[in-house]
Amino acid sequence: MFTGIVEGKGKILKVEYRGEARRLTIEFPVHLTDVQLGDSININGVCLTIVERGAQAIQFDLSEETTQRSALGGLREGDPVNLERALRINDRLGGHFVTGHIDGVGEITEKKQEREFVSLRVKVPDAVSEYVVPKGSIAIDGISLTVNQHRGKEILVTLIPYTLEKTTLMDKKAGDRVNLEADILGKYVGRLLNRREEKPGGLDRSFLEKHGFIKRDEDTDG
Repeated sequence: MFTGIVEGKGKILKVEYRGEARRLTIEFPVHLTDVQLGDSININGVCLTIVERGAQAIQFDLSEETTQRSALGGLREGDPVNLERALRINDRLGGHFVTGHIDGVGEITEKKQEREFVSLRVKVPDAVSEYVVPKGSIAIDGISLTVNQHRGKEILVTLIPYTLEKTTLMDKKAGDRVNLEADILGKYVGRLLNRREEKPGGLDRSFLEKHGFIKRDEDTDG
């Protein structure tokens, strides 16, 4: 589990192609090298496991599933990536709950400078769009951001100077693909509502009235 608050940027040192799978060697900043084999790291929004590590070079394996369902398959040597270590129980939750299991890949359709801020418009797939709400949270390449607008299949987010400095979004441009993860709380609520539609009944007002937990409306008249 992660928070979407990026801790630092790494750099792709090497990409080894193994069919559709990959092994990535990533240079970590010094302040993030206190990691161990088997640790989970959020890389551009995708939860990956450390399989080898050196002083600053850390290696990760990407399965065929990961390369096909995320934008990580398009990474090349020299590319920067966002990094976040897994959330500890006693950590502050500065962003929102991020699992590192992305829901789809979006495309940046517009990047616009507005004084010291940058507005980013992103086209999102239906699998993500149904869980997006204005002023709600979304993870874009592992970064916890607030949705300012949601119109049709596009969302608009605003990037503050700190986010631009500390993440890879400064380097992104229109046409680039980004990993997207909808707010997990919204997904759970959506799932529960779908179950209610599939199986009517359950715990609702009529059930509570029938079993005497609350009075019927007519019982309270007069």
